[in-house]
Amino acid sequence: MSGHSKWSTIKRKKGALDQKRGKLFSSIGREITISARLFGGDLESNARLRQAVKKAKSINMPNANIEKAIKKGTGSLDNVSYEEASYEGYGPNGIAIFIETITDNKNRTVADIRHVLTKAGGSLGQSGSVAWNFNRMGIIIVERSSIDEDTIFNISIENDAKDFKVEDGYYKLFFDHSILYEKIEIIEKNAIEIDSSFIAFIPKDFISVSVLDAEKIEKLIDSLEDLEDVQNVYANYKAEQSS
Repeated sequence: MSGHSKWSTIKRKKGALDQKRGKLFSSIGREITISARLFGGDLESNARLRQAVKKAKSINMPNANIEKAIKKGTGSLDNVSYEEASYEGYGPNGIAIFIETITDNKNRTVADIRHVLTKAGGSLGQSGSVAWNFNRMGIIIVERSSIDEDTIFNISIENDAKDFKVEDGYYKLFFDHSILYEKIEIIEKNAIEIDSSFIAFIPKDFISVSVLDAEKIEKLIDSLEDLEDVQNVYANYKAEQSS
């Protein structure tokens, strides 16, 4: 019996890992498709696509999957058409939530998001209801061991970075989101290896919540991120420090 129980546990854990891996493949695949649709399928001339493919390879996505995602974007395959869509809402304690999706069916996506928010005591808001509380920034991350701080800092200043931080062994360069991929190309031409890059919505201010409420919010965010179409979730909360 104990062997059976152990095997059941292993299968359950493996199933959860496979599900997360499948979600990750799907998420990055859609990003590749969107990038190719917007700016073409050539990696050399499409910085957004180049970064998406780099991310795909970092999680060992098969080349066949990558090529198929690019072909979907360029129209080489007669298949579903994806588009980007964002949604805004509120969670417990009135926190603001901004959700980015890539979907082939907006009706399904909005219904799924509304269900998760409502179940957690939140609600879906109208467009613009919380977006004002976030700054949209393009972020480039470079490993600290790959270049000295003075050099990368000077490059960030020369390229009109909004902010520069050193955290957890990485340099983080913040740019206006509209010029992120232009700056990626400039930094790469300086022979600097970019670890990752992305556009993020950074809260302008935060709502302090109890540790217990923070756990509830994190559970809500996890549930939203588990939805098939959701790419990223941002929220303006922080847990109060226990005394």
